[in-house]
Amino acid sequence: MKSLDATLQAALDERRQQHLYRQRVNVASGCGPALGVNGQSLLNFCSNDYLGLAGHPDIAAALKAGVDTYGTGSGASHLISGHSVAHQRLEEQLAEFTGRPRALLFSTGYMANLGVINALVGRHDLVLQDQLNHASLLDGGRLTRADFRRYKHSSLSHLQWLLERSSARRKLVVTDGVFSMDGDLAPLVKISALASEHNAWLMVDDAHGVGVLGATGGGIVEQQNLSLPQVPILMGTLGKSFGTFGAFVAGSEALIETLIQFARSYIYTTALPPSIACATSASLKIVAQEHWRRDHLCALIARFREGAQHIGLHLMASTTPIQPVLINDDQRVNEISQLLRAKGIMVGAIRPPTVPEGSGRLRICLSAAHSEQQVDQLLEALESVGA
Repeated sequence: MKSLDATLQAALDERRQQHLYRQRVNVASGCGPALGVNGQSLLNFCSNDYLGLAGHPDIAAALKAGVDTYGTGSGASHLISGHSVAHQRLEEQLAEFTGRPRALLFSTGYMANLGVINALVGRHDLVLQDQLNHASLLDGGRLTRADFRRYKHSSLSHLQWLLERSSARRKLVVTDGVFSMDGDLAPLVKISALASEHNAWLMVDDAHGVGVLGATGGGIVEQQNLSLPQVPILMGTLGKSFGTFGAFVAGSEALIETLIQFARSYIYTTALPPSIACATSASLKIVAQEHWRRDHLCALIARFREGAQHIGLHLMASTTPIQPVLINDDQRVNEISQLLRAKGIMVGAIRPPTVPEGSGRLRICLSAAHSEQQVDQLLEALESVGA
């Protein structure tokens, strides 16, 4: 048998040959419209800081004040001694923000999704997920002992077909609100109706929608005017639009108490530092009050799409800050990303296994921190490199 390193190196070499090898970039600056990389300033079109809050001075001040009060770590899990007054206050604010009875903090979105799905379903149950759901949702489904199926992307007919053929005790339908690699929206009103018709529960991961969509930033559920009974399980993250870190689940009293008792990724991990909760409380106020951020972001999205159409870019049907430019060549997309970097533009090159083979794309992310001139500069660079 080959040694561990020999076996692993062979797999790494194969990934290089397939032009799928991933490498980290050492960023020497904070998250903002420009990043410092290898002594060069690059326009940043690859972060999820949709509202431009990751470097906001009021949020930073709240974080520092939280450290002064609570120190740098929580020291324990929420169920031992790690649940601070700051955590509790933020949960109450998130419940009010989402219009739900309660909310529960998780350390990451990945842990939230694993914890929720496995706390709600098990053997003899059914989990149905959109095939383009985030990896954390798919992994959560796979880890259950339930019957786990994936339906074609946003296909109501396929979802209905799977629901009609199930006699499972519990049925859970899970979908992203905004799909992270395509930027499109789930047809939640119709999915909710199907779930209700077949006595299934609906869980929505709105990591890329909360803060951005809706009149007050309440996300896709607010945008599509869906009630708690229609979407009983709502997950959102705090490291994107809110500019901090962590995640939350919002829902009924019974749901949150169930997660506290049964969600293993909540029970068996150290709580977020209280200072992060303090920072997010400050961020939440800005998200709710500063509507101009969403208005400016929408204007930038429209400007980019109009300019992209003018120069012949192959865009996907997205009205969100996620604007994928399809290259459909998994090697070429990486080359274009490097050419853009040479022109001072940093854009993510997305390749398999994150997306299906042959659907390589530039994942352009817009932020309220960007200016119109910076978007125009991006378009000029895209045209010059033959994207």
